[in-house]
Amino acid sequence: MLNDLSVMLDLYRQALRATGRSLRRGLIGIVALVVFALLFVAATRIAAPLGIAGGFLLGAANALLVGATLRLIEQALSASRTITVQDVTESFGHYFWDVIGVGFVLWLPMMALEMGAQNNPYGQFLSSAVFLLAFLLLNPAPEVIYQVRHDSPLDVFKSSYDFVLEHWIEWFLPFVVLILPIVLSPAGLREFFALSGRVGRGAGLDFFQILILPFTLLGGWMTYIGIQPDVQWLLVLLLTPPVAMAILLFRGHLFALLHGTSRRQRLFARQVNVDR
Repeated sequence: MLNDLSVMLDLYRQALRATGRSLRRGLIGIVALVVFALLFVAATRIAAPLGIAGGFLLGAANALLVGATLRLIEQALSASRTITVQDVTESFGHYFWDVIGVGFVLWLPMMALEMGAQNNPYGQFLSSAVFLLAFLLLNPAPEVIYQVRHDSPLDVFKSSYDFVLEHWIEWFLPFVVLILPIVLSPAGLREFFALSGRVGRGAGLDFFQILILPFTLLGGWMTYIGIQPDVQWLLVLLLTPPVAMAILLFRGHLFALLHGTSRRQRLFARQVNVDR
């Protein structure tokens, strides 16, 4: 038991150190997230009066920005140099069809579920349960897209599912720690289900969901430690982009450390290092 805990702590230390290095190399990515958010807001306003055509336009804009974000994270994880403005501009177009494919495959059953839930007295509960399940099983889908070879959206779903089954403790423990102030608040479970529903609905591949998670976590922690609401809003707005970038980088490094290994292999590797 103690050995398992030590291995897990070593895993998180490695991921945190690597995240710090990647964050220094990818500072421009924080600025890019702000610019991307402004572009998405503009796309939302343009698409709003266009009906169905606007929905397709917004979906394309979302895929473009999410794909570019994943490309920047991928570069910050692996590059030995500082990410530049040129890297930001060249990131557009990467993983566009991957995001579109995963989103489309999810969109059809989610839409059917929401339509069916409207006339069902237990529809809201069933919808929340399905969204929570999607949030859990498809949580590593963004990392699968840019770190694992795949040929179709179904491959992304399968890789995410297999990864969660193998590494669910190590993968979700940091999230559980971060979300404690929200869960322990008076309306904690309701807020958690709402958050998981927003993220699970798009497998973490909705651009605003990338920002909603750190925004919600920061607000929960600041409320928990007693920061005044008027000050809290300003701090949350300022800190959301860098925290979002740090979370994406940490997830990327943690996924890379876990993928392709087992708990037993990591324990054996640590014992070999100790014996040396």
